[in-house]
Amino acid sequence: MTTLFRRKPSETRLIERVSIWHTIIAWVVGLLVFFPVLYIFVTGFKAESAALSLPPTIIPWFNADLPGTFKFTTENYAEVMDRGFWPFFEHSIIAVTISSLLVLAMALPCAYALTWRRYARSKDVLFFFLSTKFLPVVGVIIAVFYIAKSASLIDQLPLLIVMYTAMNLPIAIWMLRSFLDEVPRDVLDACRVDGANTRQELFTVALPMIWPGLIATVFITAIFAWNEFFLAVTLMATRGATVPMYMIGFVTSEGLFWAKLAAAGTMAMLPVILIGWAAQRQLVRGLSLGAVK
Repeated sequence: MTTLFRRKPSETRLIERVSIWHTIIAWVVGLLVFFPVLYIFVTGFKAESAALSLPPTIIPWFNADLPGTFKFTTENYAEVMDRGFWPFFEHSIIAVTISSLLVLAMALPCAYALTWRRYARSKDVLFFFLSTKFLPVVGVIIAVFYIAKSASLIDQLPLLIVMYTAMNLPIAIWMLRSFLDEVPRDVLDACRVDGANTRQELFTVALPMIWPGLIATVFITAIFAWNEFFLAVTLMATRGATVPMYMIGFVTSEGLFWAKLAAAGTMAMLPVILIGWAAQRQLVRGLSLGAVK
């Protein structure tokens, strides 16, 4: 019987060739996508004159005598630190962490209710959450600014936390609902037969099964909050300013300081890259959860 399903040598070679080409194409696409990040990282170690040179140089060296190389320096990172990067960094960490926890605390029970406690208007509720993303932020910024000014919250970090929570909550509800929808209904029915209440169903049964999806949701909402610029530059000044606001300090009337801007951009990307690298397995599983039934 095994001989009937044995592949021919030609078929095996064809599969191997296709696999090799898929690997090569994947590496090429990955390098093309990663190249802008690599170029920003390398530019942070250049002098301003080398950052604007054409053609651009990528290979660092301790002297610039060799063609295609530039002199390696860490002065840009030192200047970024001297210009007060850490207060902006702390503001971003606080705003992103607290808002992500608030989003998770509100989105998880809401998504669970819309998944396992459905009623006649459940789809209308989901559409309402999604419709809040239809209107651009610039369309409501005047009203938000007036309310924040009346409540004396302008340039206060709690205002940014509330705005980031409201901004990411609809996305988190939709994502968590799609993950919870993949939990087998028979498992929860068996829990109810054993006498489990709603809290036990959610935290002891459903949550461990969608743990990768939960991490993916938190990571995506954190990225959106970390990169947000419009709300921060409109509602904050100094006491609640975040990393994106710090980076525009290198865009002056004298021109763009590309090397210093690249150094600041590298430091701004570093937390997200490290977290994504540490949780890459959970992220892949979470983002692919429900893709194959």
